[in-house]
Amino acid sequence: MKGPIAERNQSRTPAAPDAVLRALADPHRRHILRLVQHGELPAGAIAAAFTLTQQAVSQHIGVLKQAGLLTERREGTRRLYTLHHESLEPVRELLAEFWPDALRRLKKAVETAHPQPPRDSRDR
Repeated sequence: MKGPIAERNQSRTPAAPDAVLRALADPHRRHILRLVQHGELPAGAIAAAFTLTQQAVSQHIGVLKQAGLLTERREGTRRLYTLHHESLEPVRELLAEFWPDALRRLKKAVETAHPQPPRDSRDR
């Protein structure tokens, strides 16, 4: 695919974790994801879980959809939403890059704070 559309799609691909992280930064949006993580919910049921206005909840849903975190299915006049689990994968991969180093630092800190006494060869 050539032209500006292809370029926009290519430049958007690396930013996917950024869009997901921005969407996850808001506690209301994280709560919406918890509500729909196990199955579909209509927009009204999602809105009922908040003291926010319907419009505010709708805006949060829009941000989650743009980030690819929510899927929408229409059933008559209702819109049903569910978590798109695969959209969390780029963030999981990003965090996995840092996890081994964090575990090494934790292990070193614990070993430094609580050194093990040398083992006596007679204890074997």
